[in-house]
Amino acid sequence: MKTEIENKIKEVLKNLGIEESVSLERPAEMANGDYSTNVALSCAKKIGMNPKELAEKIVNELNLHMSDLCEKIETAGPGFINFYLSPEYYKNEISNILKSEKDYGKNILLKGKKVMVEYTQPNPFKPFHIGHLMSNAIGESLSRIVEFSGAETIRANYQGDIGLHVAKAMYGILKSGGAYPEGSVGSIAEFIGKCYSDASTLYEDNEEIKNEIDILNKRLYAHDSELWPLYEEGRKITLEAFEELYKILGTKFDVYYFESEMAQEGTKLVQEFLQKGIFENSDGAIVFHAEKYNPKLHTRVFLTKANLPTYEAKEIGLTVKKFRDYNPDISIIDTATEQKDYMAVVTESIRQMFPKDKYADRMMHVTHGMMRFASGKMSSRKGNVITGESLVRDTVEIIKEKMAEREWNDADKREVAEIVGVSAIKYSILRSKIGSDIVYDVDKSISTEGDSGPYLQYSLTRANSVLKKVAPQNLVVGVPSEIGNLEKMLVRFPETVVRAWTELEPHHIVTYLTELAAAFNSFYAKEKISDPSDPNSPYRVALTQAFSIVMQNGLYLIGIKIPNKM
Repeated sequence: MKTEIENKIKEVLKNLGIEESVSLERPAEMANGDYSTNVALSCAKKIGMNPKELAEKIVNELNLHMSDLCEKIETAGPGFINFYLSPEYYKNEISNILKSEKDYGKNILLKGKKVMVEYTQPNPFKPFHIGHLMSNAIGESLSRIVEFSGAETIRANYQGDIGLHVAKAMYGILKSGGAYPEGSVGSIAEFIGKCYSDASTLYEDNEEIKNEIDILNKRLYAHDSELWPLYEEGRKITLEAFEELYKILGTKFDVYYFESEMAQEGTKLVQEFLQKGIFENSDGAIVFHAEKYNPKLHTRVFLTKANLPTYEAKEIGLTVKKFRDYNPDISIIDTATEQKDYMAVVTESIRQMFPKDKYADRMMHVTHGMMRFASGKMSSRKGNVITGESLVRDTVEIIKEKMAEREWNDADKREVAEIVGVSAIKYSILRSKIGSDIVYDVDKSISTEGDSGPYLQYSLTRANSVLKKVAPQNLVVGVPSEIGNLEKMLVRFPETVVRAWTELEPHHIVTYLTELAAAFNSFYAKEKISDPSDPNSPYRVALTQAFSIVMQNGLYLIGIKIPNKM
């Protein structure tokens, strides 16, 4: 609809001898129409005409061609033009929602395209930290938005299973007896994480231990046969622990890449392109002088003096492998904000190495900020530093405690608590613009009365509860006598999805769903939805069904599951 109106305006302007780009916006207040444009203000001066007069002239022409789409078109202020869509339009769009169901809001912007989204990127032998949780929420949402826009989507996870952090963990394990304790996958992974944490402190404080860990690191890169069985077991355990968490988060990856596999490939590529002049020797290390190609960038080491690949070299190996394996049209990578400059240098090195393949032109980098806590406390319920896993599990436990008086069986409580707990965290992460730091307030995040994931879930379960009591044949759409905020919000979903993709910003969907839920709850409070004696009841039921469909589609796009009851 937006595009159709913009094209009509362009036709009118052309007839008036005016060439001007046209942009429609949603007015801040719904009372000011469905769309608004300032095109008369932007081009009046160019043609020496009063903006108000030009706006009126444009409106007169539009009224001759758009009576079927708009109930009215009027000027406002110094030269704005406001559009009010017709009740017939809303009737047709509500019918379209009911007919389209899970397909409502989809578009074909990426039809025929292959898009790889790389996200989460936890490291075996280290805890799954808050940044991994943020990356998972953002990456999963972007993957779903990309799919909804018609692309073939490949979810990729790049995990650091080799490097100094592994050597630190292995040092701690060896000093703890050189074996893993008995217990669940989660408890053993927690033991490995503590070994890493303790060794990291020692690495900074004790030069002798630092040297021991550095030697372990070289031995691991060389696949030392004495260390390898212990390494492989620890790797397997931590990867299994990650998979358990992915199930709770609702994420499933199509392909996994590992640093251990990329190290050799990256080393080989850097050495190959050293001969071609892309990389240079510097005090025994191999570096890339990115500032030679872009003055905003800087020099980084790709191979150390010990001939070990840095993250940068491994990233080159990963990039080339991704393109050679899948040849995506677009490769989206989500990392922490502090890796922005590092990724810019890597991208520039790729640009210089593979100018014909245009790998760099197909790479898109998005970043997430930091998470802080409203309470100021940085420890989990067990007294440990908060990890991504402990945040999920602690939030779920708090919800289960609040559900203690509910007469549900334990399995139902656990399932609903997990679904609601994950929604609380994902909403808190995705509600802000990507790259922003966020403040996580557990009490606000689990509330069903404010801006939160559970609020959206509660609004949907409320609507579904009404619909369960209504026979399907009652879903009849008539022409409404008056258009309310709920109808106006519902039809905005498709353009919100488009905006979320074009700007790579899931927060647009979160904001939209929050406003949609508020519109439905206001409608629910004012109207008796199902009333056999009321001839307008079928329309209200249809509107409730349309709300349920759009809310379900929107929640899917931000990775939030729907509980059967709350």
